[in-house]
Amino acid sequence: MGSPPSASLKQNNLIFLVFIMILFFCSMPDKANLCSNQSSVNPSVVPYKSSSNISSLETLQLDGYFSFDHIDYAAKDFGNRYHFLPLAVLHPKSVSDISNTIKHIFKMGSPSKLTVAARGHSHSLQGQAQAHQGIVINMESLQGPEMQIHTGELPYVDASGGDLWINILHETLKHGLAPKSWTDYLHLTVGGTLSNAGISGQAFKHGPQINNIYQLEVVTGKGEVVTCTEKQNAELFYSVLGGLGQFGIITRARISLEPAPKMVKWIRVLYDEFSKFSNDQERLISSKDSFDYIEGLVIINRTGLLNNWRSSFNPKDPLQASRFISEGKTLYCLEIAKYFSPDESDIMNQVRLAQRTLQNTS
Repeated sequence: MGSPPSASLKQNNLIFLVFIMILFFCSMPDKANLCSNQSSVNPSVVPYKSSSNISSLETLQLDGYFSFDHIDYAAKDFGNRYHFLPLAVLHPKSVSDISNTIKHIFKMGSPSKLTVAARGHSHSLQGQAQAHQGIVINMESLQGPEMQIHTGELPYVDASGGDLWINILHETLKHGLAPKSWTDYLHLTVGGTLSNAGISGQAFKHGPQINNIYQLEVVTGKGEVVTCTEKQNAELFYSVLGGLGQFGIITRARISLEPAPKMVKWIRVLYDEFSKFSNDQERLISSKDSFDYIEGLVIINRTGLLNNWRSSFNPKDPLQASRFISEGKTLYCLEIAKYFSPDESDIMNQVRLAQRTLQNTS
């Protein structure tokens, strides 16, 4: 027998009501799309909170703490190409916070699918400081022993992996010392640049920053805190330096120092021909005791270089100045510096001669 007309009508009404409700919820302007697994946000940044992983991390006894909410900033870096949202951000106050966290994740094993990334000032380009649904460690919150400066025959500074190079400069200058090799931008962490190499205008003379390290303290992938040098745990030492954070987390570094220059002559020379630019750069690098800092870069004149801080010509000279007026023109810049003391007049004469020679070829 068929259903009574009243029952059939009620069933049809119920189906119609369910259909209307589905349409209603699908049209709601909410962040979550209830009708589809697709999201308007890049799928790589869609948060998926694993309650078991969160509750497991919350059992850890730490000096610092975990953040599980409002952590979108940890899915960004300087390259702005990759955006991977982590499960949590660790704000360590001690090296043991980092060690205990990694030990815990290692014991959880592969089923947890938790990865770890150290984040300094997030100037990485390839998502190095990001961990998709993993743990990002905010290295700038690390509070270790204070910076220690040794002023002996081979001076050095012991600094935290979360210290900024600008702070190291300020502290070492108080003792008349400075690191041998730098990066152009000094508001970067020690651990961050050492995990990349740390290229600078002094690299032709002293090598990159990783060539000027005596000792490291590293937290390994098993959570062990290991001290390593060229002779002690050498394999780990050379793997971590320039290892993009894949072999351990640098929590402390012993950095080589040298006497800081009293004065610096800083010169920028612009070229419109690459061959002249590269020839001059190679000649200066190969010359003995020519300059202490040599770096080349390519720039595009978008704002006009006349009377600009990049200028290395006399703006009153119309012949020279007219060569750099073209908007959008590709130019090559040679940046050089010479360290000297006020009483070294002979060095300054050499610098002036070199400057005139470069300007005549540029």
